[in-house]
Amino acid sequence: MLTRDCSCHGCAVISENLQSPPTRDRIAQQLHLHGLKPTHQRVRVAEILMSAPTHMTAEQILAAIRKGGERVSKATVYNTLKVLAQCGLVRQIHLDPERSVYDSTTVPHHHFHDLETGELHDINPADIAFSRFPTLPEGMEAEAIEVVIRLRKKRSATSG
Repeated sequence: MLTRDCSCHGCAVISENLQSPPTRDRIAQQLHLHGLKPTHQRVRVAEILMSAPTHMTAEQILAAIRKGGERVSKATVYNTLKVLAQCGLVRQIHLDPERSVYDSTTVPHHHFHDLETGELHDINPADIAFSRFPTLPEGMEAEAIEVVIRLRKKRSATSG
């Protein structure tokens, strides 16, 4: 189990063992620790994301909730994802100016992005090495490094 400070209140965020998904009570407790009221809808959004390592868009989460027969507004899902990301309970990955994906794995890691399917696949940070790092602007420090490698199918040598 890893702990780190969250960005919203400075309290500890616990990254639990990925083998055991957090219970609804544990999710509600995490929300409460971050100063968020653990409403049914917030807990449900978090539960969908945190039940297993996953990468989901807000629309996919909304569809999953509605598939279960529950009612929730699109705005509620987006607002909940925004505060969960601000508190470090999930990671928001900006794939392009119009699309974000929310990642339930909060420990530092990188991604392959399949441009055809839109899917993300995790890359272990140990599998990437940097031989150089640029000089940072005066007074700044690096908070994180996130690598997204965009993939496409190889073009055949015979196609023109």
